Amino acid sequence: MKQYNALLKKVMDEGADRDTRNGKTRALFGLQMRFKMSDGFPAVTTKKLAFKAVKSELLWFLEGSNDDNRLKELNGSERTIWTDNANADYWAPKATFPGDLGRVYGVQWRKWQKPALSAEALAKAEPETVDQIADVIHRIKTNPTDRRLIVSAWNPGELDQMALPPCHMFFQFFVAGDKLSLLMHQRSCDMFLGVPFNIASYSLLLHMVAQVTGLTAHEFVHSLGDAHIYADHMDAVEEQLSREPLPLPTLKLNPSVKTIDGFKMEDIELENYQSHPPIKARMAV
Repeated sequence: MKQYNALLKKVMDEGADRDTRNGKTRALFGLQMRFKMSDGFPAVTTKKLAFKAVKSELLWFLEGSNDDNRLKELNGSERTIWTDNANADYWAPKATFPGDLGRVYGVQWRKWQKPALSAEALAKAEPETVDQIADVIHRIKTNPTDRRLIVSAWNPGELDQMALPPCHMFFQFFVAGDKLSLLMHQRSCDMFLGVPFNIASYSLLLHMVAQVTGLTAHEFVHSLGDAHIYADHMDAVEEQLSREPLPLPTLKLNPSVKTIDGFKMEDIELENYQSHPPIKARMAV
């Protein structure tokens, strides 16, 4: 995770100070990190990673859920990282039930709506949908050199139906021999709170898809658009940068799971994870 710390310092040292929608930030544009899974699982060690929250959110996405109550159930908690978005003044009046987050990540991944182009399609009670996750896994298995191994959460026609438009917008797989890699582009990157979480989440997804397609997880490539540090996170970042990184842990998945929908919380573990203590900071909504 030294490269994450290096980018954190780069944004601190070279970023432009800006007034944004939800606070003052210091930002750089167009960065990249690459994590080889053979080096260990890229869990941040200069502060504690909430890995239980990482895996519960990813499983929630893969369920196609938009219900914060379901995420609470998976995580075994009364609050989640999505609860403030579910209750936000700009969104709550649009919600159709308590905890409703609209057509967010998991819905787009598993139930992307096709356009209704005919009277027959319009008459259907439920629109036709595309299961992008199932489709991309099928393509990896049957046509691994396909250059269309892509899943998108950025649906311009439905952004106003989301409690939060997707920050991690789309991802693409690449197969070389028996190795599977994953590139994710993130438009908005909270370098202190969000990015370590996103690195772990997509590295976990890479391992899960590799297992169910019979491949080896190779490299996660993280493309960052607006990479920023909030002004009220500066002291926390300074504290984090003063700490020496520790050895990376190992990810352990239950080898008996053969389908992407078969994973449960207990099937995913980090082994030998060591970290410095947590550093608290406010999440911007």
